[in-house]
Amino acid sequence: MGAQRGKDILLKLQEAGGRFVTCAGLRSNRIAFNTETIDVTDADAAGRWRELLGGSGVQRASISGSGLFKDAQSDALIRRAFFAGDILTWQIILPDFGSLHGSFQITALEYGGKHDGEVTFDIALESAGLIRFTEAA
Repeated sequence: MGAQRGKDILLKLQEAGGRFVTCAGLRSNRIAFNTETIDVTDADAAGRWRELLGGSGVQRASISGSGLFKDAQSDALIRRAFFAGDILTWQIILPDFGSLHGSFQITALEYGGKHDGEVTFDIALESAGLIRFTEAA
């Protein structure tokens, strides 16, 4: 896989009918996957090195980015979801890599802009359930 354009990363939100609608294109972004560890080290640990219990930690995904809203409707949809504290189904498209699909809550929403430029936004999403990854075909 060669270099990819960052502008092709998309945030899509699932509507009531099950269809995903594009809310925003991200100019900059960060996607992080984390697992909490479970320490099972005891007095008999070899060389007193920490031992972890595999396959047992809590996993999570965090997504943050900044960009431009597609239109006023998508801006309103995300703003309402933030103020209501809703957990919604999102799809994050990563060009030529795949897509993430699952429940996320918006944990931060910021607006900004320069006097001679467009209004931009910063958003942060935290996973709130099972996240599926689908590889690009």
